[in-house]
Amino acid sequence: MTATQEQAPVRRHHADTSVPGAGRAHVEEPGGTRGRTSIADTVVVKIAGRAAREIPGVHDMGGGLARTLGAVRDRVPGGRPNVGRGVKVEVGERQAAIDVELVVEYGVPVPDVARDVRENVIAAVERITGLEVVEVNIAVTDVHLPGDDEDDPTETRVS
Repeated sequence: MTATQEQAPVRRHHADTSVPGAGRAHVEEPGGTRGRTSIADTVVVKIAGRAAREIPGVHDMGGGLARTLGAVRDRVPGGRPNVGRGVKVEVGERQAAIDVELVVEYGVPVPDVARDVRENVIAAVERITGLEVVEVNIAVTDVHLPGDDEDDPTETRVS
């Protein structure tokens, strides 16, 4: 060895901070792939609820009690409609399973509405969240008949 080689400092186990990205294990990874993204259940619930309501033939969502409470809440000044009513989800790191309760309009073919809701929910959730939707289970809990709104117990009548 020459004298200059012996005198040169050896840097071990220290990152060179003078170069951006030096000392990082995965500098070749693009910035968009570093780290994790988690999606809350409520995000998927809202997306699925909105997507289901977009389908013609869907009158309302949720079971009887949930609809009654929702109708009361919707009428309270300053209250906001619950777009996620009637939707339950299980969200994992990469996948989601969704349950939807529907009230369909009388005369609309239930299998067609269920198929259209399923397709629209899957497309919306996968497009917006990037999650794979493994299943969308549809439960038709009621049918809305013409004139049902007149008999609605949550409806306030003026005499």
